[in-house]
Order: sequence, then C-alpha cells, then structure tokens
Amino acid sequence: MSAASPAFDAAFFRTALGRYATGVTVVSTTGLDGERIGLTVSSFNSVSLAPPLVLWSLSAASSSLAAFEQCERYVINVLSAEQIALARRFATGRTAERFAGLPVVNAPGGTPMLDGLNAAWFECRNRSRYVEGDHIIMVGEVEACGHSNEDPLVFHAGGFDLTPARERQP
Repeated sequence: MSAASPAFDAAFFRTALGRYATGVTVVSTTGLDGERIGLTVSSFNSVSLAPPLVLWSLSAASSSLAAFEQCERYVINVLSAEQIALARRFATGRTAERFAGLPVVNAPGGTPMLDGLNAAWFECRNRSRYVEGDHIIMVGEVEACGHSNEDPLVFHAGGFDLTPARERQP
C-alpha cells in the first residue's frame, strides 16, 4: 500500500521527530569478512518482555545493511552521557576505522561490544526484518543483557542533552 503524499516536507518532518528525545546506541556485529561493524542508532525501542524483543531501524542505503541482514547476532550498546565522542565516531567516518584503538570485548554469544561506560547493552539474535519506507526495521531477540548506573546519552532537537537524568524534571 502506498502512502498518500504528506502536506509537509522531509525537513519539517525531521524537525517534528526531533522534538521527541531518544537514547543513543551503537549497534555492533561481525561482518561477512570477520571485520567489526558498528554504527550509531537512535531508533531503538522495546517490543516485548516475553519473549524479550527489541527493535531498531537501519537505512536501506546503509553500507552496513548486508552485514546486519546476514549476521546471526548483534549487540545494542546503549551509550552513557560520557560517550558523546563514541556516538559521533560511529555516526561518521569510515566503517573500518570506527573500532580503531577502542576496548572491545565479546558478549556471551561472541558478538563484539564496546567495553566501557555503557548505560546498558543487549546481545540479540537477529530474529526478523521488515522493509518499511526507506528503512529496514530489525527485530532482535535478547539473549543476554546488562546495565550500569551510568546516565544514558540523550539526543533531542538535533543535539545531545547534557543534563544528567537525575536533574531532569519529569
């Protein structure tokens, strides 16, 4: 089914979406040639508690799409407020250089994950994918997870919200 033409342009829509604060993640996996692949993603959400399911979306034009469609597992690294540089690093630049010099460990299922001050992490079995618009919705079944007491990194209105979570007003 084709969507009707909206009465707004893409820039207006993006600005409206930016009014919703999101967490910031780096999704990581091992590529087809054994290389580590990771990218910054803010489209992360819970789906179900039983079974434990989460989702995130990836542009259909992403150079990492084939790796994430074909991998067995990936890790969603929920960044802490201290990891703005990592969010920027994994959002730009060459994919092959994003992990250079970073401490990386393997999650219980063997998937590479960032080692450090993550607010949380989820190792997921690559359960299903749905093509919608210009993105692929990836649904992962969480096989292992962990968390810290670190404040999460928050993105809002085109920038990072640097107010600690404990100081934000509900």
